Amino acid sequence: MTPRDPSSIRARLGRIGAQLMTPRVLVPAVLGLLFVGFTGLGVAVGAWRNVCATCPSVAQIRTWEPEQTSKLFAADGRLVTELGMQRRTPVSLDALPAFVPQAVVSIEDQRFYEHGGFDLRGFTRAALGQVMGQYRGGGSTITQQLARNMFEDRVGTERRYTRKLRELQVAFELERAYDKDRILEAYINEIYMGRGYGFQSASRAYFGKNVTEVDVAEAALLAAILNRPGYYDPFRNPDAALNRRNLVLSRMVDAGYLEPAEAEEWKQAPLPDEDYSSSSVHGIAPYFEEWVRQILDSRFGDEVYRGGLRVFTTLDYEMQQAAVEAMNWGWQRVEGQPNFRHPLYAEFDTVQTFDAPETAYLQGMMVVLDPQTGHVKAMIGGRDFEHSKFDRVRLAQRQAGSAFKPFVYAAALATGIPASHIVEDQPVVYPQVSGEDWRPSNFDEQFRGPITLREALRRSINMVAIKLGWEEVGIETVAQTARRMGVATEIERFPSTTIGAVEVVPLQLAEAYAAFANVGTKVRPFPILRVESAEGELLWEPQPERTTVLDPLPARIMVDLLQDAANRGTGGNLRAIGRLPYEVPAAGKTGTTNDGTNTWFMGFTPNLMAGVWFGMDRPIPIVRGLPQATGGGYAAPVWGRFMRHVYYGMDDEVTDSLATAGTFDEGVLEVPAPWPMPATLTTREVDGRSGKLWSRWCSDEPPAPEDEDGPPSVMRRYTEIYVPGTEPTEMCDDSRRRMFRIPRGIRPITGRGGSGGG
Repeated sequence: MTPRDPSSIRARLGRIGAQLMTPRVLVPAVLGLLFVGFTGLGVAVGAWRNVCATCPSVAQIRTWEPEQTSKLFAADGRLVTELGMQRRTPVSLDALPAFVPQAVVSIEDQRFYEHGGFDLRGFTRAALGQVMGQYRGGGSTITQQLARNMFEDRVGTERRYTRKLRELQVAFELERAYDKDRILEAYINEIYMGRGYGFQSASRAYFGKNVTEVDVAEAALLAAILNRPGYYDPFRNPDAALNRRNLVLSRMVDAGYLEPAEAEEWKQAPLPDEDYSSSSVHGIAPYFEEWVRQILDSRFGDEVYRGGLRVFTTLDYEMQQAAVEAMNWGWQRVEGQPNFRHPLYAEFDTVQTFDAPETAYLQGMMVVLDPQTGHVKAMIGGRDFEHSKFDRVRLAQRQAGSAFKPFVYAAALATGIPASHIVEDQPVVYPQVSGEDWRPSNFDEQFRGPITLREALRRSINMVAIKLGWEEVGIETVAQTARRMGVATEIERFPSTTIGAVEVVPLQLAEAYAAFANVGTKVRPFPILRVESAEGELLWEPQPERTTVLDPLPARIMVDLLQDAANRGTGGNLRAIGRLPYEVPAAGKTGTTNDGTNTWFMGFTPNLMAGVWFGMDRPIPIVRGLPQATGGGYAAPVWGRFMRHVYYGMDDEVTDSLATAGTFDEGVLEVPAPWPMPATLTTREVDGRSGKLWSRWCSDEPPAPEDEDGPPSVMRRYTEIYVPGTEPTEMCDDSRRRMFRIPRGIRPITGRGGSGGG
């Protein structure tokens, strides 16, 4: 077969090319190619627009600000805790040691200052690693990672090429909008670190200090953690964390930020051994913090969790420490009683439980107020916030027992009945709707015959409170007095209400007692001083809500009566066991309900009010058998111990196991002067058995009981205080009266209601 002549082939191809280059053929071909090209470009642009339909706009990128936690400060400016969806505290790049950003760049993006948001070399290396089955990093630059973190809801988190395209788009816009240092600063503040967002939160959690104070090894560990926070957590996987940290140090050498010898020295540094993250979640006063959070949420909404508000609270840091120590002491003391039969808190202390309103172990609460301002200075709403977030200060309703009696006496004084008024302490029977009779008794089941109101309140005599409130003053007047002073719960109109068969909210009861301390003026309790924006602009400054609820003169007499109850009556253990010196003026009232189910002490000084309660979450007796739980035995000593700490500081007997919130050496407040006595009040010497004016015909000898089993005798001669016009006018005639007592073999029947004044 003869081959063709090459020259003839070339000639033929030339003729064909000439024909194709004619306008008739060339123009349609070019138009066709242009059509295909523009169609392809349009499809590509449409696809790009479709992929980036959810990308943030340029304006959104340029105006982006990181979410910031709101900070709660104590009254003295100390940080208490933070509130936020993401725990983050921004810090400027200029404030950081140079080796912090150097560590980040060395391990995450060595060519950060050279690329424009996308690093082709790094991407290629990562892609080859994927093909070869070797993980060599994700290939994302710092800018790409920031884009993903800043706009996670827009960019997405799925492992698809479309997410990468969106990430690139936002990264390019970031590079156009900001310089490199601003991008790196945002990255350091925004990136998730496992125990918070940003390096500042992570530094507080891992090292217990600000990121501005870390050393090179600590900076390297932070840079190591950010790649895989869960895996490189030094407390969960210390070996992996150590290896990754040392890799960061080696990369810093490669980048020229460290000398090899320096890096080797820092590689010998130990990992952190104390986890600070748990203490950073809830501060020293978790129940108080939650109350503040709820108030802020109702007023500012999401701004609380994203806007970096600065919230200055009324909390006194040292008083909260004192309250924590005193309550821990009280809980341990009660649990140490031989007849305490409930589960111990220590059995639950290390158990992780779900939040529940009730616990099986002994509970309690304390709330501390400034009576002049209503500021909540300290607050313990329960024994363990992690076990039970139910706030027993604000939400619990428990029977008040004898802690309700001051409202009966205040109502009596307000109607003109003097403190020397005589009521017969003797048995009484009240018919009930059920048809049964109610036969109340005193706590000690003894009766003393005629007795003054002052002496009856000091001894917490049930019969006097019942007769005074139900028969003389009227239960409606008593209920309205309690309501006016702050008790907002339902107050039933029964005789037993006068001795505390009424459920109260502890904070409301504290508000009412603070009105006694403030000599008749009630101030609504509140936990916030002011709220500022992140820039320091004042947003809200609540003002005290004051109301006069008692005339100052009878209110001052009530203070004097409650001083007797605290110093010489059922509250005496605040000094005997709580060791509060008599130098500190103190007033208050115990409360104990049937079978020792609730134990209270509500008391105050001229400049501080505190309420203490102990009990089980279920209304069951605290102890079984005798001695019965009482407010005087359980709550009053804790109150005295707390006040001793406040006025004199914590002494050597305070142990670390009790002072879990810390200690302080000096008193928080100066010991106050006693309440001033208004010049308009008058005084008279009176006979304690008759309530009449004392005269030379009255005997100084108190009447003796019939036998050694009889009740203690009451005082005879003393000085009483009066509102002008209520003084007695009749003189004592020295008629000796014998005390009424129950015949042997007859015991009183206790009935419905809060019992006793222990």
